[in-house]
Amino acid sequence: MKYLHSMIRVNNLENSLRFYKELLGLKLQSKKDLDDCTLYFLAEYEGGPEIELTDNWEKPQTPYKTGETFGHFAFECKDMDAFVKKAREMGYELLYNSPFNLDIKNEDGTVTVKRISFIQDPDGNEIEIIYKG
Repeated sequence: MKYLHSMIRVNNLENSLRFYKELLGLKLQSKKDLDDCTLYFLAEYEGGPEIELTDNWEKPQTPYKTGETFGHFAFECKDMDAFVKKAREMGYELLYNSPFNLDIKNEDGTVTVKRISFIQDPDGNEIEIIYKG
């Protein structure tokens, strides 16, 4: 098995593309028009795991709600301080008093420290940003 993509319906395509492309650095890999929507597939690199943004042409009167079983997407960043600065400059707020350190105890007794931050995309989906150092 190979993980291919996660699909989310978006309320405002322009806002979502800005978030995923400009803040998270994903690139549009392909676009597909269907009978009732347009699908946008974004990934860090060609052939990598994708996020499918579904832009339904007829949207409900109230915005989509995140499903109860969905948790978050996770991305690794190379520089947490630079990510936080860029997110704030773009007007996004971080969640849960992040960033914060998360100590992971390994089976051999060593501890790995990860720097974690959470943010929401324009449709309220949580995104976890991880710096492994």
